[in-house]
Amino acid sequence: MAADLRTYHLPGDWTVWVGRTDADNDRLSIKLAAPNDWWFHVRGMPGSHVVLRCDRGEEPDRETLKRAAAVAAYHSKARGGGVVPVSATLARYVTKPRGAKPGTVQIRKEIVFKVRPALPGEDTGSTLA
Repeated sequence: MAADLRTYHLPGDWTVWVGRTDADNDRLSIKLAAPNDWWFHVRGMPGSHVVLRCDRGEEPDRETLKRAAAVAAYHSKARGGGVVPVSATLARYVTKPRGAKPGTVQIRKEIVFKVRPALPGEDTGSTLA
């Protein structure tokens, strides 16, 4: 993993990687993410690409997925926006369209989490969705 990505640790020994720039987002989403990792991005506005690392055979629970989604919301223009929708899918369903600008991807098999933007360890109150 490169030093130019942000790294967070979630309860249960999960690791989250966050891109800082469009070029980082490209590299993280297309080159570094393994097919079984989870990928997150706030819906409808600029933000970082976020990857929840999953070892082969590991399946994160819903609360872990929501915590990773909250990190994606935090690293977006929606940071101050209350509850925000975050797209999630397995990294294998993230592709880069030919000729697209850095940071642009297409996703399939999307699910949406509605969460409050937060970093690990912050008390966000209810994040039910």
